[in-house]
Amino acid sequence: MSDGAKRQSDRIGVIGAGLGGLAAACTLAARGHKVILFDKNDWLGGKAAVLKGDGYRFDMGPTILTIPAVLKRIFDEAGRNMADYLDLVPLDPQWRCFFDDGTQLDLQADVAKMRAAIDRFTGDNRSGDGYGKFLNVSARLDEISNDVFFWKSVGGVFDTFDSSKMFDLANLKRCLELRLGRTVSGLVRQHIPDARVAQMVDHFVQYVGSAPDQSPAVLCSIAHMQTEQGVWYPMGGTAAVPKALTKLATELGVEIRYSTPIKQILVEGKTARGVVTEAGETIPLAAVVSNSDTVRMHRELLEPAVRKSFESRRTYEPACSGVVLYLGLKKRYEQLLHHCFVFSRDPHEEFDAIYRQGIPAPDPSAYLCAPAITEPGVAPPGGDALYVLVHTPYIHPGQDWTKLLPDYRQVILDKLKRTAGLIDLEENIVFERALTPADIERRYHTLQGAIYGLASHGRFFGAFKPANRSKEIRQLYFAGGTAHPGPGMPMVMMSGWIAADTLDKDRAGTRF
Repeated sequence: MSDGAKRQSDRIGVIGAGLGGLAAACTLAARGHKVILFDKNDWLGGKAAVLKGDGYRFDMGPTILTIPAVLKRIFDEAGRNMADYLDLVPLDPQWRCFFDDGTQLDLQADVAKMRAAIDRFTGDNRSGDGYGKFLNVSARLDEISNDVFFWKSVGGVFDTFDSSKMFDLANLKRCLELRLGRTVSGLVRQHIPDARVAQMVDHFVQYVGSAPDQSPAVLCSIAHMQTEQGVWYPMGGTAAVPKALTKLATELGVEIRYSTPIKQILVEGKTARGVVTEAGETIPLAAVVSNSDTVRMHRELLEPAVRKSFESRRTYEPACSGVVLYLGLKKRYEQLLHHCFVFSRDPHEEFDAIYRQGIPAPDPSAYLCAPAITEPGVAPPGGDALYVLVHTPYIHPGQDWTKLLPDYRQVILDKLKRTAGLIDLEENIVFERALTPADIERRYHTLQGAIYGLASHGRFFGAFKPANRSKEIRQLYFAGGTAHPGPGMPMVMMSGWIAADTLDKDRAGTRF
């Protein structure tokens, strides 16, 4: 190793400048580490990208920001005020729901107001009372998750509890409260009899791209997280978040290498020692944080024996994919709020198609983002930049989305016209682009086009993702939606913080 390489070997490399990678780089730099951040693109932010055209601006990926405390914690690491970097606007009602029977219901943060709204909506108090009781359970699940699941590297149930206290009565009681063996949809319907309200509450788990009837009940904690901390819109769109983190990283001295794909992680004696770029440059490093898809990273950047060990521990099922339509409209629809859900006629039919049959749902639910109500500058005067997301299966053999898209686009538009009242939608589209599962796989290098990383299916262990510290390779850490704690903007940023915190503590403890 050359003298120059030796001088550089105290640096920590972060592969991938998505939200998880940016969070890890900022946290490490704030704690005094020398950091070099690599990204294959000439822009940073991963899925939190921007599409512009004909005076319209769209967030290409995530559009809903929740749990801002996660983002604040990253700025706090550096002693910075997040408000100096981001202008966050609270949104309440948080969503507007359009149901197939023509009814509408707004999701409000205030629980008492929401219970009253549900009572009016259903005509009795059973579902309103049930919603309140469900949120009490959700709050307790959130409390336990913060205690045993979040803010540390977790890869399985034994990482969550102190083994010396495994048979402590308080620990056993807490295990029971996690509702192990129950599903999200089962717990929701235990409390909420109205099918439409239950369908609305089911969709909290769509943040992780999984079926409510296959996902563990602990994920019901998401409901409390959102009602407690709110839904926020960063002015400038969600791309303002990676922009703010990039600014922070630059101020903290992070070296950013744009347009630098990584071909290999160098390993010596089961210890990560650096990376090789696609251009053939070898860069020695003290440790590596990978913000790439964990499954593809093991398959493509590490030796086969490492991949075999990683894949032997569990089956890695991709979460769902989706079709996104970016529609520049010459008018606004007054019935739309910033965030809307247009629900399917039958959630069982929908989820069976997507998650079991592996085919697009015949009557899908659609998520709409109509941001001009909050930030008029996303479109020409009087218009809107409508973002439409419909979940689809991850890519299955024989599916050709160049052939599937035209017909499915019409299914989606017909659904919006019929259920959300956007009768003249097609006449008002003046700009249009689309993203299919195949596009998502190519653009973001995800496993079979999955939007949300790995599925959270399994009544007992579905919430667990690969831990943030590699079990095979020392000095290798993981961030992003395919690492603990999973997908969604706040969780991805938390994964970056956890990876950085774990690495920092390992180095301080001379674990290497």
